[in-house]
Amino acid sequence: MVSAIRPLKDRFGRTINYVRLSVTDRCDFRCVYCMDEDMTFLPRQLVLTLEEIARLARNFTALGTEKIRLTGGEPLVRRDILDLVKEIGTLGLRDFAMTTNGSQLVDMAEPLRKAGLHRLNISLDSLDARKFADITRTGNLSKVLDGIDAARDAGFPGIKLNTVVMKGRNDEEIPALIEFARQKRVDISFIEEMPLGEISEHDRGLALFTSDEVKKVVRRHHVLLPATEDSGGPARYYRMPDSSIRVGFISPHSHNFCATCNRVRVTADGRLLLCLGNEHSVDLRRVLRGNPDTENRLRKTIIEAMELKPERHYFSTNGDVQILRFMNMTGG
Repeated sequence: MVSAIRPLKDRFGRTINYVRLSVTDRCDFRCVYCMDEDMTFLPRQLVLTLEEIARLARNFTALGTEKIRLTGGEPLVRRDILDLVKEIGTLGLRDFAMTTNGSQLVDMAEPLRKAGLHRLNISLDSLDARKFADITRTGNLSKVLDGIDAARDAGFPGIKLNTVVMKGRNDEEIPALIEFARQKRVDISFIEEMPLGEISEHDRGLALFTSDEVKKVVRRHHVLLPATEDSGGPARYYRMPDSSIRVGFISPHSHNFCATCNRVRVTADGRLLLCLGNEHSVDLRRVLRGNPDTENRLRKTIIEAMELKPERHYFSTNGDVQILRFMNMTGG
């Protein structure tokens, strides 16, 4: 790893060593909690090039970043994504991951592993084909299940399923999803829906199914014991005495994780977001394109941006939209 000039710190003393890089706002799914059914995507000239994203990765690593996650939209719809994975894979990161909907993994899992990717987070909101199609609008469940198997066959040391739980839509599937994860020997995290973007599919206030509610459901079937290890992300993990997998809970509403937040995000168009639940941001695309031959201005901008990172977010539980941008524009 490139030696750090100085670790990134915010004004609350938190060390920022985890960066999520969105490589595209486009996706082959239209998940109801993530985006509108008829989305308008960014013009291509506004999206960072793969070379610009790689440059950001190098500079964040030089500033002490230990973990990078590639997100989207769906990162595997980005042409030549393997070239970016190969380059970032040489940076010596402690953790290099990708969040994906799994639709492309049958063909891409093995090449991604060989390119240097460490871990995969795969979205799976239902095991019922009809319900899966309703939630994703365009997704094919069997294709995703085959992709999960392909990821396991590729030998990834870390695979985690992500489920956004919505009351009345998929909450009754929690036990089945746990059993699926146990059978496949992969971790699983249950996520409270976040109030990003205005949706019409359901009332978020009525659909909120908290992490505590999920735990109650799981505990009807399994003993949950707090895990001792820290993944470096927002999930709080538990283990079951009769399984090697971990069950995670991401609780932006009921148990926010702001006090230990160690991460920032870069959107597909190059905005450095200092908090998922706030609009504080800095335009890194302008700095990248305005300073092609030196990294000094870019690193100075990143360091100074840490002063804008807020202490916490404030998500309400009544379904109101706190942030107008959709999740696909933010990166998972």
